[in-house]
Amino acid sequence: MSKISIYEINTMREQLPLEVLQDIHLHIDDWRANGGNHDDQYVWQQLRYRKI
Repeated sequence: MSKISIYEINTMREQLPLEVLQDIHLHIDDWRANGGNHDDQYVWQQLRYRKI
């Protein structure tokens, strides 16, 4: 499930400022470093938040 959201984030890279993309990836990397999984709801939240 989250592979799709990570894929979506990467496909949006042309539409998002570099700073936003870096921020998304930083949040996800921090999440995973602290025991979160790439398929957690948090990853989807990051994508939804940026789409607003």
